[in-house]
Amino acid sequence: MKTALITGASRGLGRALARELARDGWHLVIDARDADALSAAVQEIGGSVTAVAGDVADPAHRADLVRAVDGGLDLLVNNASTLGPTPMPRLADLPVADLAATFATNVLAPLALIQDALPSLRERRGAILNITSDAAVENYETWGGYGTSKAALEQLSNVLAAEEPDVAVWWADPGEMNTAMLRDAGEDAASAPPPEDAAAAFRRLVTGRPASGRYRAADLAGPR
Repeated sequence: MKTALITGASRGLGRALARELARDGWHLVIDARDADALSAAVQEIGGSVTAVAGDVADPAHRADLVRAVDGGLDLLVNNASTLGPTPMPRLADLPVADLAATFATNVLAPLALIQDALPSLRERRGAILNITSDAAVENYETWGGYGTSKAALEQLSNVLAAEEPDVAVWWADPGEMNTAMLRDAGEDAASAPPPEDAAAAFRRLVTGRPASGRYRAADLAGPR
């Protein structure tokens, strides 16, 4: 049985992707900060799931996640992220301390998990899926803090792909989704596609195992 570690899996894209992989028979290790929401997600996902509640920015929690992976890891999905302060301020008004906290969750925590998981991923010729955003490449007003963190994650992924030829490294943009995060950003989430659409696209990415690189869910469309 293949094993995947998915962060931020209590809602939205993380939970939808966990459901996709569970249907394919994967064993899942999932996390989220809200223990109750994570427990509810486990019941919905079904299959073989180990849940570890906590914050990916916390080194002790990351150590717990790594210990929960028993028998090797085939896929690491860095999905957990934060918008930073909301309402989202313009860069001129963004406290540097808040930007540092955003980077801690969106960049440093994924890298730390990657470093911990790489020995197993190398051994099993596994894969890393880093969830990014069009905000990493577009100049949306008030999205500067979040967008720069995702741009950093993209370049981190790009270099990692060159350094780790035996591990597939994908940085993938799901596009707009009807999620709590988009609503928290003050956007009209109701008209956006459900996260299940992007999750189905990323399942095709995982099963098809294309070359390392940047992918958009919209370009991976197909029957669910």
